[in-house]
Formats: sequence, structure tokens, C-alpha cells
Amino acid sequence: MDFDQIFRTQLDTLKAEGNYRTFAHLERKRGDFPKATNHKDGEVKDITVWCSNDYLGMGQHPDVVNAMIDCVKTNGTGAGGTRNISGNNHHHLRLEAELADLHGKEAALLFTSGYVSNWAALSTLGSRIPNVVILSDAGNHASMIEGVRHSRADKVIWGHNDWRDLDRKLKAVGDRPKIVAFESVYSMDGDIAPLKEIIAVAKAHGAMTYIDEVHAVGMYGPRGGGVSEREGLADQIDLIEGTLGKAFGVVGGYITGSTHLCDFIRSFASGFIFTTALPPAVAAAATASIRHLKTSQVERMRQKEQVAKLRAHLNKMGIPHMANDSHIVPVMIGDPVKCRMISDILMRDWGIYVQPINYPTVPKGTERLRITPSPFHSDADIEHLAMALQSLWKHCALSRAVA
Repeated sequence: MDFDQIFRTQLDTLKAEGNYRTFAHLERKRGDFPKATNHKDGEVKDITVWCSNDYLGMGQHPDVVNAMIDCVKTNGTGAGGTRNISGNNHHHLRLEAELADLHGKEAALLFTSGYVSNWAALSTLGSRIPNVVILSDAGNHASMIEGVRHSRADKVIWGHNDWRDLDRKLKAVGDRPKIVAFESVYSMDGDIAPLKEIIAVAKAHGAMTYIDEVHAVGMYGPRGGGVSEREGLADQIDLIEGTLGKAFGVVGGYITGSTHLCDFIRSFASGFIFTTALPPAVAAAATASIRHLKTSQVERMRQKEQVAKLRAHLNKMGIPHMANDSHIVPVMIGDPVKCRMISDILMRDWGIYVQPINYPTVPKGTERLRITPSPFHSDADIEHLAMALQSLWKHCALSRAVA
């Protein structure tokens, strides 16, 4: 059996469809976010990053950087093992306390990524709660889908953000234990879930509520607790899951909830038990980032201003972008080959890095550039991006938005 031939054939098909992923070779510059250096074919070129999930540039914040450096000097680099075998560290516990406070919960539990926290929590709940049914929003992230699948629990998919459909399907499930799993901000379309209605329906049927706030923590609410904090609904949600790798600028994932809920996941989740713990320095840096964003509004306010400015430029030029109330600006292309080509030209000719988003991340025919303005993108950066897109829209004969 020629296994390499199997690999080559499927990769060639992926490339022919325009869905093969290539990664830029970037080197971030401390203190110069969102600028970076691109290494390609022996050439080095300065570029501006427009698709970072470090939404507020906290990965470059002096307090966060110094917290990590100081901790490495005092604690060393790695954790030394899993949390239950020598890896439990003072900085992990401090961070978990900070996260519990952020969401107004009794406890929190750290994981190595947001993907792992979703996968581990949902798979554990689904496999250990007898006869449970998980009702999952149709737009949920792959990590949530994998967690539900791995649990082998019965699942029901409800229409994206359609709380009326959720109500109908909860009624159909009957008296069995139920978990309603959904996100607050959906990362590709940038739409925000109707939390109040979803929670009300779930509670009316006695269901547990599970929310992924990965793209919202740090970004929304008076202390950066996410959309649930902004709407005053965090206390009505049983489990809030988040990440440290986006607006908080570090790496890692977590869940928050009651003491018993977090202890339950800690005690039974293989994705927690058998994984080496986050380095203490990462935990220290994340703690510094969360503490800063609990009190500072500067980053969030500036970021909102720059999003509004970019949208205004795109509207003026007729560049189609998906409307939403979040910080994510999806510029619609609708063709995988053109999406890849536009991304390449932006990098090569304009010094602009924005990664194409193609299938299977988004449905075929909805290919896009996912742009995330930060507080540190200048007005000149915005004008440069808008000018580049206007030029490429004309060059590639793409349809424009109707005013």
C-alpha cells in the first residue's frame, strides 16, 4: 500500500478546489503590534497583521510581558508534569481564582487551550451524566462538536441562534437531563447570540446552560467578562468557557462554574488529567492581562472606534462585508480561488496580512477575509487597507455592495 500516494492525491484535490491552507512565516515585533516581519523565499518584509485573534494587543502589553519574564526567572519554564503529578503550581491557582472572579463563579479550571476545554468539558458531561441529551447550536465551533461526538451522548442540533427552534426541540426531548450548548460571539460571521432568550428557554425546560465565550472574554462587559457579563446574565449560566489565547493575549483555555461542577470535570476529564499543565509563566502572564482588562476600558473603547472606522471606509467603497454587532469584520469574496489570490496579493503588493477563510471553516460559496481591527491599527493603516481592497475589487472583477 502506497500511503504517500493516498496523501498526495487528497492534498492535490484540496489544492485544486482552492482550499489548501498555506501559513505565513511571521515574526512578531515586541512593542510594535500589529506590525510583524514576513519571511518568504529568503526575503524579509515588514507587514501589518489584520487577522490576529490577539484582539486587544495584550500579548505585547508591558505588564503581561514582564509578568511572564519575572515568573520564568523565579519558577523556570515548564510546569513539570500534569496537575496531578507535580505540575500543580501557585500561579495556576491564582489564575483560576482570577477567572472565577471574572465570571462571578465559585470556581474555575484551566486547560491547555480553548479547544481542549470545550472538548474535555462537553465530552465529560455527555459521557458521565446518565441519559443526557446535548442540544447544540448549528453554528457551534469544531471543538464543541468534537466534545459532543466524543461523549457519545444523544445530540440534537437546533437552528443557529434560533431560540424558538431550541424551545421546540427541548419540548421534544421530554424529561431527560439536557445540556444547551452555544456560543456568545460566533467567530466567522461575528454575530452575537440572543443570550436572554436562549437562557430563558433552557431554564424553562430545566436544562443546563453551557456557553462558549472564547471570542468575547476581554472584549465585552465592564470588566471583560464577555457578552454574558455585558447583558447581566452570567449568574444564570451554569458553565462559562473561555480562552486565554485571544483578547487576553497568551494561551490556554478554561471553564468556570460551581465548585462541584469544576471538581467533577477535574476528576473525570481525560483532557485535563493526562495533559501537562500550562507553564507557570503563562499563567502569570494571563493573570496580569485579566487584571488589567478588569479595570481598563481604553483598549476596548479604541478597538470599537477602529472597527467603526473600517466599516465606514468599506461602506463608502462598496466593499461587501457582513453586518454584525461584534469586533469581527467578514469581507465576503464567495470564491475560494479568488479569496486565496486576494490574500496573496495583499501580502505581496500591499504589505497586508489577512488569511483567507475557506471551506470547511465556512460553507462553500461564503469564502471571506476575516478582518479584526485592533486598538493599535492606526487611521492610516485603515485607509491603506481600504485602498488596497478597493484596488483588488476592481482588478478581480468582484461584485460590490449595493448602497
